[in-house]
Amino acid sequence: MISTVRMKSTMVALLACCAATGVAENWPQFRGPVRQGISSEENLPLHWSAESNVLWKTAVPGVGWSSPIVWGERVFLTTATENGTSCRIISIDAKTGKTLWDREVFKQVPRRKESKNSYATPTPATDGKVVCAVFGDGSVAAVDFTGSVLWTNREVQFYSRHGLGASPLLHDGLLIMPYDGSNPVSTAGNWPNNSNEERLGWQIPWDKALIVALDINTGRRAWTGQRGSSRIAHVSPILLTERGQTQLISPAGDAIQGFNPKTGERLWTVYSQGEGVTPSPVAGDGLIFTSSGFEKTTLRAVKTGGKGDVTTTHIAWEQRKGAPTQPSLLYVKPYVYAITDSSAIAHCYHAENGEIVWEERIGGNHSASPVYAEGKIYFLSETGESTVIEASPTFKELARNSLGEKCQASMAISGGRLFIRSEKNLYCIGR
Repeated sequence: MISTVRMKSTMVALLACCAATGVAENWPQFRGPVRQGISSEENLPLHWSAESNVLWKTAVPGVGWSSPIVWGERVFLTTATENGTSCRIISIDAKTGKTLWDREVFKQVPRRKESKNSYATPTPATDGKVVCAVFGDGSVAAVDFTGSVLWTNREVQFYSRHGLGASPLLHDGLLIMPYDGSNPVSTAGNWPNNSNEERLGWQIPWDKALIVALDINTGRRAWTGQRGSSRIAHVSPILLTERGQTQLISPAGDAIQGFNPKTGERLWTVYSQGEGVTPSPVAGDGLIFTSSGFEKTTLRAVKTGGKGDVTTTHIAWEQRKGAPTQPSLLYVKPYVYAITDSSAIAHCYHAENGEIVWEERIGGNHSASPVYAEGKIYFLSETGESTVIEASPTFKELARNSLGEKCQASMAISGGRLFIRSEKNLYCIGR
């Protein structure tokens, strides 16, 4: 069912940071302006704690692991209250930390999920006028900057035994969202343990995964993309533009794929064994860098420019050592950086061939994806400890900073500040 309210929206180009004029760079979606964890901001704080260099701290109600996004002096994030049923978008003043509004957009019926997931895990996205958010049951809502609900779309009845973890992107007037789920439990109760019905889409490949594009003005479906054979995943897609052509790069379980973002046509695919895939891809210099999830966890670099099934022709290199199953990768030319989940070993690889440059254990468990700014990489552990290192071919730790709270969401960067969501609070870290 779709409900709509008339609205006007103009896609606004992402603001680039300009130190000379003091213009802050927006962080409008998961992993920032280009969805790869890269910021052009400067003069960010290097040291902080729960008591120092905290410009403000604001309590966030409910439970949600969506990352904060920032546009101008507005921070947006989502949460689910009332035991996951009440789906809410929150706006916070980036200067003061004051909650400007907290809007329920609809209610959902909570379904099965993994314990580390939440019913508000997808990070929202904004074009500067509209904020779009997706929640655990697959429903989508759009609000304006005053918190007024513009439309909702609840057509997709999503189920995954893991819950929903991918985040949408906005492109050319469309909200694009992958739905890589698994076979829902029967209405009469759970499937028998380890039955084939329960394993469909999870352990057994199926053809039910979708990528859906909605018109951000109306909420109506613009196109539906089909994966073909794939399995469960939580990968947030990225855009790749080469030679004037833009592709949607969207991996899933057993698949790395490229789509036409205007039509949803699948352009190419690479087989990449693994289910429960979470790390988002990064790309640059003719390569797409991915991690394959659980089962034979492997880093794979895929050459761009393919058409059809290019598994045998377009895999540039593979590397199994140090491949993460949750945090996303980071590409800072000429290196790819990664952090493993529980062993917390950071790796630096040559992007051209996957060879290891260095590896170093930094400690903790990691769910958040790393971010890069001003020659530094920021890792955030689940205990709220940030390890800052130099982005270089030699490992050099610059700082360790602890908030002492559980953290699984990824950092946002804007206006010389770091925005870090913990289990109960949103922190604004600045000089």
